[in-house]
Amino acid sequence: MKKTILLLLIACRGLLCYGQLTIEQCYELARENYPVIARYGLINLSEDYDLSNASKAYLPQFSLSGRATYQTDVTSIPISIEGYDLPSLSKDQYQILAEVSQNIWDGGTTKANKEAIRAQADVDRSQFEVDMYAIRDRINDLFFGILLLDEQIRLTGLYIDDLEISYQLVMSYMANGVANQADVDAVRVEQLSAGQNMTELQTNRHAYVKMLSAFIGYRLEDETELVKPPVAAPPYTGLAIYRPEMDLYDAMERQVETRRLAIRAANMPQFGVFLQGGYGKPGLNMLSDKFKTYALGGVRLSWNFGNYYTRKNNLLKIESGLREVDVQRQTFLFNNSLQQTQLEGQYRKYREIMADDDEIIRMRANIVRASRAKLENGTIAVTDLMRDMISEQNSRVNKALHEIELLQTIYSIKNLTNN
Repeated sequence: MKKTILLLLIACRGLLCYGQLTIEQCYELARENYPVIARYGLINLSEDYDLSNASKAYLPQFSLSGRATYQTDVTSIPISIEGYDLPSLSKDQYQILAEVSQNIWDGGTTKANKEAIRAQADVDRSQFEVDMYAIRDRINDLFFGILLLDEQIRLTGLYIDDLEISYQLVMSYMANGVANQADVDAVRVEQLSAGQNMTELQTNRHAYVKMLSAFIGYRLEDETELVKPPVAAPPYTGLAIYRPEMDLYDAMERQVETRRLAIRAANMPQFGVFLQGGYGKPGLNMLSDKFKTYALGGVRLSWNFGNYYTRKNNLLKIESGLREVDVQRQTFLFNNSLQQTQLEGQYRKYREIMADDDEIIRMRANIVRASRAKLENGTIAVTDLMRDMISEQNSRVNKALHEIELLQTIYSIKNLTNN
């Protein structure tokens, strides 16, 4: 997988060297560059550390303790023998104790802890994928925004060329006494307005390119060409949804289910062996008031029955947690379905609108040609020609806008289902 990603990134940068960039390459580059990507490796490291710590529960455990006490009374033998002094204990006592214990069976606590660690790591990884997937929408906005600006810049450049032709034509008319200075000014004003529009479009494109560069972690030049995706039918929305949110909800359910293991383990006995070595006064012989070393070993059993009191409520909490996750899943699917319906409507709208765009442009161009002929014959004013030229320019811009909006709608539908 790492080799595949590396080769893909090399290919992406290779295409960038030639000044071209596709939206799919932007997705991959943004994923590798986004700051949160570092957290993915930290999740795996944390899981490994936690699992390693949990496994150490079956390693021998060593403890050391000590105490010094003084008590008001000690055990004594209520017998007196003439001529013989029975030993008695001192009221001050001392003890240093070292113990080594080995867990034989902990009732499944270690297994439950490991499953909980794995489940939490799965949830974190799935949440990471959800966060990364959300970047696609922001990439779409920037990518298609640049494509729209590119088309507007191209059309504005053509419009400026047409205005220059009209300007030269009106200047010749004025030289022949057919037009006046007001007619020249009308064309000149439109030229200045088109120039301002071009400056604004280029400035906006530069800003969009800088933002896209920040996302993908690669400096794009203003000359970088974004490859326009082909206009194709969107994926059928009745297909299964492969959004990372679905994996997240599955991981959350598994995390809730791991609590059953912990509840079961809490109600099981635990077995272990131990070995103690000590030095103190008294030792194991309570009748000897001297410092002694001693040792003892054995088997230890512990069983906490108090957990049975809360077992039923804890199991009910698990069922409640599962229902909560299912509600989140169903809410997501419902909202996703609503978005699909909305986007499908947008797709049909732009398809129907685009069916007439070419015809509108053709007729607007005919009107401009007719207006130029009328201007030559002196039957209309220059302002009438400017109005018709502006209408033709707007129709071309509208077609570009509809096409880009259609493409963005298609990719929005793809992102909704991840198909």
